[in-house]
Parts: sequence; C-alpha cells; structure tokens
Amino acid sequence: MTATLERRESASLWGRFCDWITSTENRLYIGWFGVLMIPTLLTATSVFIIAFVAAPPVDIDGIREPVSGSLLYGNNIISGAIVPTSAAIGLHFYPIWEAASVDEWLYNGGPAHSLHGPLLRGAVELSFAPSLALLFAEQFSLASSFFFSFFHSIHFPPHQ
Repeated sequence: MTATLERRESASLWGRFCDWITSTENRLYIGWFGVLMIPTLLTATSVFIIAFVAAPPVDIDGIREPVSGSLLYGNNIISGAIVPTSAAIGLHFYPIWEAASVDEWLYNGGPAHSLHGPLLRGAVELSFAPSLALLFAEQFSLASSFFFSFFHSIHFPPHQ
C-alpha cells in the first residue's frame, strides 16, 4: 500500500477562516448566520444581565417619578424587570450617543432600548432553526414592536 501526501497551497487567512466557518466537519457548525447571531445574542445577554442587576430607576411615564426594576434597588428575581420608557414618541430607539449624558440615557431607559437591536437580530438568526424559533418568539415580538413603533412615529407624527 502506498500513501501519497499532497502539499496543500498556503491559503490566505480569510480563506482558512471561510473554510472553518462553513465546514461541516467541526463539532459545532457555526455557518455565516452564526457569525452574526453569536455576537448579537452575547451582547443582548450581557446587557440584559447587567441591566437586570444594576440599572438605575427609569422615568417610565414622564411625570418625574422613577420606577426601579433592578436587583440593586430592592427587587427580587420575581419582581425584577428592565424598565423601558414610553415618555416620549421617538424614544423607542434611544442610542447612547443621542443623550446629553450617560445619566440622562440611564434615566430615560437606555438599557432597555439597547436590548432591542441585538435581540431582534439574534432572534431573526435563530428563527432559521425551527425548533429554536419558539424559544425566541416573545423576545422577537417585543423587539420588533419597539422598532415598528419607532418607524411609525417617524413617518406618522402625532396630530396636534
């Protein structure tokens, strides 16, 4: 029996990365959707955990009476929440660079708003697996409702 060894051309770093991502011989198949899904869901999960534990009180209805939902402000696992704000139309997408300060962003429910983008993208990526689509149905509907209401408030402003 004769064994022949073929010398493989040295592929570029990008070529090796593409081969590794799309290889079905890996123990865990990542694929191109996984390249987007894994970082976005890790971002959403870390923001959720940090906000659930340490987010400051939020002005939920615009009357300057903040509502706290995090564990550090006296809530337990059952009563804890990440409190969004509905004080103003157009705050449904509230990036940190639009606020005058980080305190203002936190007071207006910034952590809740920073969850919607990664959750929406991650849920869309996970929806390609039929068994996982049910797990993220609630998060997907929550995130998409915030985006739809944001775009609705841009295109259809309230009448005075």
